[in-house]
Amino acid sequence: MEGWRLLAGALLAVSGIVLMLLVMAKARERHGRAADAAIAGAVSFVIVAILVLLVLLVLPVVVVWSIVVLVGATVTVMMLAS
Repeated sequence: MEGWRLLAGALLAVSGIVLMLLVMAKARERHGRAADAAIAGAVSFVIVAILVLLVLLVLPVVVVWSIVVLVGATVTVMMLAS
């Protein structure tokens, strides 16, 4: 496995975990129930896990780095907005 795939996967995993926590907090804030936050966290976790696996195994370079930049920008915007 190439080193750039490992680096991109690690960056995506870390930013994905932060994004998952932000989504859970936003869901709990909107609905006020822990069950909604848990569902949002589970869905976010599955999406991030699938993306990391695709980054590590299948996707081409341009798509991988585009996803990493997109998720990183999303996390940055959500952190600044909250």
